[in-house]
Amino acid sequence: MHIRTAAAATAGSLALLSLLATTAQADTHKGDIAFTSVTFSRTTVNVGIGETQKLTASATLKDNSGIRTVMGFKLVSPDNRLQYAKSSTCTRPSSTTMKCTWSYSLDPRTDDYFDLRNSSAGTWHLDVEAGAYDGDFYTLDSSVTMKIKRYAKLATTRATPEPVAKGKTLTVTGALTRADWNTNTYVGFAGQKVALQFKRSGSSAYTTVKTVTTDSAGKLRTTATANASGTWRWHFAGTGTTSPATAAGDGVALK
Repeated sequence: MHIRTAAAATAGSLALLSLLATTAQADTHKGDIAFTSVTFSRTTVNVGIGETQKLTASATLKDNSGIRTVMGFKLVSPDNRLQYAKSSTCTRPSSTTMKCTWSYSLDPRTDDYFDLRNSSAGTWHLDVEAGAYDGDFYTLDSSVTMKIKRYAKLATTRATPEPVAKGKTLTVTGALTRADWNTNTYVGFAGQKVALQFKRSGSSAYTTVKTVTTDSAGKLRTTATANASGTWRWHFAGTGTTSPATAAGDGVALK
């Protein structure tokens, strides 16, 4: 993800993050100017360490005198970094309305990706300034939000022994990691509750057998009773800053 200060960024420039931003304020406006709709192509974007993630935001504005200008269109992170649009397009469906679309590119593979910190994960808000021909204005500051989260992964589930006698004990292991934006690596996610799930052979649905907490390295280990043939897997529900994750399952037959 390209980084530079807000002072160096211009509208429609390449998608960039800034270390400099002001704390989010409430929306402010004057007159009859209004945002009649604001939407994101994705309300949550999970960013890992090796694949570009795309996002677009679209907004429709209206004022009786017509929309004169739209500026800013930046995303602001919880730690006040700025993500500027890589490109922007605006059209005038009528004399009183304007519709704009802004595209963002979250690319962890760029040289300056290290400037994206773990503290940036969470709820981001869209910041846009619009002005009308009659002097009305609207600053969209904190009311429209989306999430950018650290991508999590669960290692393939391992259940042993295999096959197993009915009623005997299985040992099930796994590991939970997530993207560390400070080091551009995946690291163990400690102290997280992860569900051990089982799907009986012939069934299409998993059920949760128990919940296990990851150790200091993000590893999982527990035991379960084998009462039927089927598939075991781990499932992590995610957090406010980290994506959900589901492990590949391990099928175990009874002998």
